[in-house]
Amino acid sequence: MKLSQLLLLLQILMVGFVNAIQYKRKLCPHKCGNVDIPYPFGTEETCYLDKSYRIECNSTTQIPHLSTDYYLAGMEVMTSYVQVLEIKLDGFLRVALPIAYSCYSKQGMLISGSPTALNTTRFPFSSTLNRFTGVGCDVEARIMLAEQQVVLSCELDCERSKVRNGSCLGHGCCQIAPIPEGVTSAAIVVVATENHTKIWDYYGKCGYGFIVEKHKYNFNTADLGTMSKNMSFPVVLDWSVGDTECKEAQKDNVTYRCQENSVCYNAKGSLSGYRCKCSDGYRGNPYLKNGCEDINECESAKLNDCLPGQCNNTDGSYTCVCSKGFQGDAKIGGECIPLQKSEEKAVIAGIGEGVAGAAVAMIFVYWGAKRRIRIKSRKDFFKKNGGIMLQEMLFTCEDPINKGKIFTEEELKKATDNFNNSKVIGQGGYGTVYIGTLANKTLVAIKKSKMIDQSQIKQFVNEVIILSQINHPNIVKLLGCCLETHVPLLVYEYITNNTLCHHIQSHATLTLEKRLKIAAETAEALDYMHSTTQIIHRDVKPSNILLDDELTAKISDFGISRSVPLGQTHLSTSVKGTVGYMDPEYFHTCKLTEKSDVYSFGVVLMELLTGTEIQSLEIPLTSYKGAAAYLTSLLTCDALVQVLDDQIKKDEYAEVVKCVAKIAINCLDLEGKTRPTMSNVKQELEQLRCVLFSIDAERI
Repeated sequence: MKLSQLLLLLQILMVGFVNAIQYKRKLCPHKCGNVDIPYPFGTEETCYLDKSYRIECNSTTQIPHLSTDYYLAGMEVMTSYVQVLEIKLDGFLRVALPIAYSCYSKQGMLISGSPTALNTTRFPFSSTLNRFTGVGCDVEARIMLAEQQVVLSCELDCERSKVRNGSCLGHGCCQIAPIPEGVTSAAIVVVATENHTKIWDYYGKCGYGFIVEKHKYNFNTADLGTMSKNMSFPVVLDWSVGDTECKEAQKDNVTYRCQENSVCYNAKGSLSGYRCKCSDGYRGNPYLKNGCEDINECESAKLNDCLPGQCNNTDGSYTCVCSKGFQGDAKIGGECIPLQKSEEKAVIAGIGEGVAGAAVAMIFVYWGAKRRIRIKSRKDFFKKNGGIMLQEMLFTCEDPINKGKIFTEEELKKATDNFNNSKVIGQGGYGTVYIGTLANKTLVAIKKSKMIDQSQIKQFVNEVIILSQINHPNIVKLLGCCLETHVPLLVYEYITNNTLCHHIQSHATLTLEKRLKIAAETAEALDYMHSTTQIIHRDVKPSNILLDDELTAKISDFGISRSVPLGQTHLSTSVKGTVGYMDPEYFHTCKLTEKSDVYSFGVVLMELLTGTEIQSLEIPLTSYKGAAAYLTSLLTCDALVQVLDDQIKKDEYAEVVKCVAKIAINCLDLEGKTRPTMSNVKQELEQLRCVLFSIDAERI
C-alpha cells in the first residue's frame, strides 16, 4: 500500500472515530441540578473536550463545580473547586466566588479575617463584565494579580455626609474597572488604614473585598453592618476552544471544533483560541455534530415577515409564497389574490376586445391599489417618524441655505444601489452606514438607524434640526434625512480619510504637530457643541473622529447624543457609551454633563500620546486608581517617555508632551466638577501648538 493511500485510510479512520465520539457526546448528561452543561463542558469522561472543561456534579447536592488542577509555588498539584452558576455557548461562564474580609474590635484590633485565593486556570475573568469591589470603613481592599504581578487597590472611608446608597466612589464602597485582561489567578485581602474606634458603633466592624459581575451588586449603606463573611458573588469568566485563531484552526479538519452550519470567530483580547456559533437561521450547539439545527421561522410570526399562512420554511431561512391558487406579494404589506379558474379563462378567451380591455383595466386598478398601499405605508412611516413636525420646523428655519433636506426613499435607494452590501462602510451598535452618490454626484454617508423609541420622536426631530443647522468645520455636516422607511435614514457629508482610530491602530505617520492639530480641532468642536447647541456627544472616541485628506478632524456619530435644555446643568439618563472612554462619575450616578465629554476627550489625548488604545495599555503600578493616576505617576517618576509613541519621543518636544499629558490628567479627574471645560482645553492646546511652531522654526 502506498504511503498516500495509508495516510488517506488513517484520516478516514480518524474522522470515523471523531464521529463516533460526537454521537456518544449527544448521549452525555446535559444537566447538573438546574444548570445546563453543554459540550465542550461535561461531567463524565468523553463528555468534555479535555480536563479543563470538566464539571464535577455532586450526586447529593446536585451542585456543579469547575475543578481545575494547578501548581502552587513549585508544590504538588493543587485542585480548585469553583461553583458553576451558568454556562453560555457564546463564550461566557458564570461562577460564584467567595469574598475576603477582615473584622476589628471596638478598640481597633484585628479579631478575624480571611483572604481569598482565586484560580480559574484556562478561563480568565472577563475584563469588561466584572468589577473589583470593596465595602467597609477605614480599610483598603487589594487584589493581587499573579500573571501581571500587579496589585490593584482602593481605599474606603466612611464620612457620614458622603456614604450613599448606590455610590461606590470610595465612601463605604469602592470599585475598580476594568479588571486587566488575561487574569486567571488572584488573591484578595482587606487591610486596615485606621484604628476603627471612630466608626465601629454606627458602621459595623468588618471590611470586605470581592470580584462581582457588573450590575449584580448595588451598594446599600446597610451592607456595612449586615454583609455576611460567607457570601459569594456571581463572576463572569471567558472561555474559548483551541489555542490558535480560526484561520489556522480550520486547516486541520480533525481538531477543528466548529461543526456544520456554524461559523468561527476569534476570541478577543488576551484570550487565546476561538469560539463557534450557529450560522444565521440555525440554533443549537455548534460544537456538536449536527448540533446546529434549522430554525423554523414559520412557527412564529415574530420570526418572519410573511402574510399569515404564506410562510415556507427552507434550510437556514424561509420564503414568503402565496398558497396554491393565489398569486401576488406574500410579504406583510403585500397581498395574495386568487388565480382565475380555467373555465373562466376559457370564457374570457372567447370574449371580444371590450372584455379584454376591462381585464387590462382591472390589472391597472390592482397595481394602482397596490401603489396606493405603498404610498400610504410611506406616509404612515413619515408621520410616525416625526416627518410632519420636522417639515414644519424646517419650513420656519431662518437659514434656508443650511437647513436640512428631507430625502425620499427612492433617492437614497438609487444613491446606494438599493442599499447593496458592497456599499457598507461601517457598522455599530446604533446602525449601518452606507456610501452613496446623489443625483448631483455628491458623495454622502447614509446611516440606517436601528429601531427608534416612539416616545423620543420629538427629541429626535429637534436634534435633526439642530444638527442640520450646524455648520462647523470640525463637525460632520448632517445634510438631511429620510423618514419614509421603517426606521429613519440620516444623510451626512462623506469624509475621505477614515477614522482617527484607524490611523492609531495602523501606526500611520502622525507627527506631534498633526496630533496637536487633531486634538485642538476636536476640542474646538466639543466646545462649540457645549456652548452653542447644548449637545453632549456621550461617545467621544477615536472611531467617532473622522479625518479628511488634510487630517482635519470632524466629530461624527451623534446616535446617542443628548441635548441639555436651557437652564439645566445635567440630564439624568440611562448609561450609554463605550467602556474605557466612559466617564466613571456618569457611570455611577447616571448624571450626564458636558464634563462627561471632557473625560472621554482625556482618554483620546492619552491615546494620541501613546499611539495605543486605552484597553491595550499595560499599567505596571502597585495601586491603580484611574488613567489620571497612571499618567501622574509616570510624570512624577519622569517615566512618561516609556509609553510615548516612538514618533513623538524627540528631546526637544519633551516639555510640550508633558504639558499635553497634564491636560489629559486634568480631563481624566474622577470628579467632574474639577475637570476643565472644553473651552479651557481648547485654549491650552492652541497655545501648545504655537510653542511647537516656535520650536520647529528655531530648528529650521
